[in-house]
Order: sequence, then structure tokens, then C-alpha cells
Amino acid sequence: MVAFSGPGLVVPPLTPFTADLQVDEAALKAQVDYVVEGCDAAIVVAAGVEAQEYHYLTMDQRKRLIRSTVEYVDGRRPVAVGISHPSFKVAAELAGLAEDLGAGAVQLLAPLRPFGGPPTTADLVAYFEAVGRETKLPTLLYLNPGPGADVSIDATITLSQLDHIKFVKESSRDLSRVSRLIMEVDRAGHAKYFTTMQMLLATVQLGGAGVTLPSPAAALANKVIKAFVAGDWHEAARLQAQFALFPSRWMHRGLTPVMKAASEILGIPAGAPYPPFRGLDADETEALRAYLATTDLMTTQGEPAHVDA
Repeated sequence: MVAFSGPGLVVPPLTPFTADLQVDEAALKAQVDYVVEGCDAAIVVAAGVEAQEYHYLTMDQRKRLIRSTVEYVDGRRPVAVGISHPSFKVAAELAGLAEDLGAGAVQLLAPLRPFGGPPTTADLVAYFEAVGRETKLPTLLYLNPGPGADVSIDATITLSQLDHIKFVKESSRDLSRVSRLIMEVDRAGHAKYFTTMQMLLATVQLGGAGVTLPSPAAALANKVIKAFVAGDWHEAARLQAQFALFPSRWMHRGLTPVMKAASEILGIPAGAPYPPFRGLDADETEALRAYLATTDLMTTQGEPAHVDA
């Protein structure tokens, strides 16, 4: 189980691949070590979000990625295992694996209705109850329209009141939605409520639990949280402002390619995105390198942090 006092970060390590498209285990371990030590993750996510590229893997490969992530975390932080799948029985199977591995929670995407049309609140409640009956682990409700359902505010509040849902990950950058759900989910005592990097400072100021975001952006987010907790509002705002351009200036490539490029620049092996999708080109990589050199992701000497593989 997960004991969370917050504010803090839920961090998914990036997934590096070898030339033959297997998970690069040595580079994955370096990613996990960086997430735990460099980003000070409160919870580590194993194969749970699209930035981790788990959806390209076979089920056996996905299970191996989960096992490896839990092994490399080695009890240093709680792990939330991604179990998202349209079939509640497959999600339950993955939840069983999470229990066997000693995970602290499971992360589950609010699904699209596979036969078409948006799911109703009743559909979503039935799905999450069906999975919840199959596992003793608490659930992190993952909200991300696109790969999953576009869940309304009212439906989110309803789902947060299910007994096994203890955390909510919100992908919206809508301040009116975020502020209301902080009040009606987190501060109402139903579940810990996490948003995303652009909303970090606003989230914790309003009483939310923190954010979910991949490395290496999580290392910068950790600095925002530390400044906030220390009561240094000016420093927290200065750090948060660095998310205004990173990663948005390069997001035409997508979040995963930007984070992988940034990780490589910082000396943490991440490799290229899973093909046929492309990473940043040479000019974009150099522009990203130049921007990161102006941020607190670099050391005060301007040299990148480094984690040995």
C-alpha cells in the first residue's frame, strides 16, 4: 500500500529500447535510479502511461517491463503498476501480477467504450468496480482523453468516491476544472489529486497532491515542490516558469520524443522513440540543449547531471 503525505510527484521512468526493439534493461535501470534519486519520486509508475511506450509491447514484454521496474526500484519507493486495458479481466490479471510483485497500487486509465460512443458515468463506475473487486491494491484513476475517455467533472467526482480509488491523475490543463476537482476530490477527502507539469504550482497552492510527469521534467518539478514546501514562493514561481517553454516549444514531436531527447542531453540513457515515430532532428536537439542549459535541470556550473548506466 502507499502512504502519501504530499505534495509530491508520481513519476514514470522512460522506456529505452535496444536496436532489436527489446527493452534495454541497463538503460531502464539508470532511468529508474534517476527517477528515485534525481527526481525524488513519491510513487514510481511501472508501464502505466503513454510516455513509457508500453502499448507497443506484447503482453509478455509488458509484464517483463513491470517486473524489471519493480525490481530496479527495489523498495526505495512505492510502485504503481499500470494495468490499463479495455478488458477488465486483463486489467485484473495485471493487477494480480502487481500484487505478486509487492506493488503499492495499480494505475488504470478510464477507458473508451470499445464498441463506440462515449462511456456513461454508469459504464465507468461498472468498469472500475469490476476491476476493484479483483484486487486488494488501491487504484490510481488515470484520466487522459485521447487514449482514454473524456471524463466529466461530475463523473470524476463519482469515481473518486469508490472505495478502492485513492489517487486521481488529471491530464487537463484547465484551471477551472483543476481547481474544482481539487476541492471536490482531494480536499473533500475522497482521493489524492494529481495534475500535470504546467499546473504544478497552481495545484499545490490550491491544496492538490502534486503532479504526474515523466523524467527528466520531474527533476525540475521536484525543485518547484521543495521551494514551495520551504515557503520560498518567489523561487517556486521562478522554477515553475521554466515549464512555460519546456516541453511546449518542441511538442510538435510529442511528449515522449522531447523527454527522451532531454534525458540523453542530461546524460541519462533513454534512446529513441519506438519506430516508426521519430525523435527530434539535429537542429531541434541543439535548440533543446541550449534551452536546458538555461534551466535548473543543469547544474550551477552548466554541466548536465549524469547517472551511470
